[in-house]
Amino acid sequence: MGSLMSCISGQAPSASPPPVAKRRSSVSSRRGGGGGGAKAVAIDEEALAAAAALVLGQRSSFGGGGGGGGGAFERSASVRYAARRQQQQQGPPLPRSSSTRPRSLADPELHPQQLLAKDLNTKDLETNIIVLVHGGGFGAWCWYKTIALLEDSGFRVNAIDLTGSGIHSYDTNKISSLTQYAEPLTSYLKSLGDNEKVILVGHDFGGACISYAMEMFPSKVAKAVFLCAAMLKNGHSTLDMFQQQMDTNGTLQRAQEFVYSNGKEHPPTAINIEKSLLKDLLFNQSPSKDVSLASVSMRPIPFAPVLEKLVLTEEKYGSVRRFYVETTEDNAIPLHLQQGMCDMNPPEKVLRLKGSDHAPFFSKPQALHKTLVEIATMPPVKAS
Repeated sequence: MGSLMSCISGQAPSASPPPVAKRRSSVSSRRGGGGGGAKAVAIDEEALAAAAALVLGQRSSFGGGGGGGGGAFERSASVRYAARRQQQQQGPPLPRSSSTRPRSLADPELHPQQLLAKDLNTKDLETNIIVLVHGGGFGAWCWYKTIALLEDSGFRVNAIDLTGSGIHSYDTNKISSLTQYAEPLTSYLKSLGDNEKVILVGHDFGGACISYAMEMFPSKVAKAVFLCAAMLKNGHSTLDMFQQQMDTNGTLQRAQEFVYSNGKEHPPTAINIEKSLLKDLLFNQSPSKDVSLASVSMRPIPFAPVLEKLVLTEEKYGSVRRFYVETTEDNAIPLHLQQGMCDMNPPEKVLRLKGSDHAPFFSKPQALHKTLVEIATMPPVKAS
């Protein structure tokens, strides 16, 4: 999004779209360009259907569906058949997938219970409910490792699909405000009981969404965690955040693909990320399996909410405890930009995930889990 200012600068956009981003006149234009366009649409639809089936399978395996759901994912073929191949002396075993190779010291493989204090009972915490809010283009599916780890540790977890994201069926191009985009989150908070509180975790653009929710429901948010996220000040938009960034390698600009579903004479309605650049921009430290999952699951980012300036008050938003989690190998929101936001709008505490890209739930799931548990177990601040 670093080149968004070349498209919108706070005023009406020019008729000519930005030269640095690939352009589409509309989503429907892909259907009218002959056999190739129809084939592309069919492939996209199949990919989304597969992603939806995968997400539903993940949720049932986490216990979110009725009747107990299915079991855990099958292990990769390279693991399941390696021993058999050795017994039959048919050559050396197949190479293991990246998810089963030895972990680095920065993200050791530990059982969830090892990441918690032995005497910790999550029911004794201020709240044991953690709400995970995905970033732009992502969905609840991206948290599948974090969900499993937190639930195994005794937390109650809810991963939200924002409007037009994940398996939420709404057309992204029709989203006209942050209020509309964040509605699944605010509806969930509204449904909580009078004495119920949650910990909000917002990733990427999800930071703007949890900020909006903190302003609306401050009494229902015990803590807010900004995970390499947009942590904005009053009167600022996510676009303003990216204005501060000078993208030195150009990856961010080259990865953007604006969608003009209302015609090129109007502002873009959404932003796509070029799939060939996903790994370099977002997943430069993540396992290949997770990159493949993202490539068939990510959806366009609605453009209107990116432009919207937040109204945040000290009495409401400012009353919620805030924590920021930095990611050191992040190419989408570089570390210096994350640090700049913390300097301008200081949180209670800044934590760091060393070696993490922009998707710590993929690249450093154990370290992320440990960090979230650390924040969850911090005692309430005593009133002075």
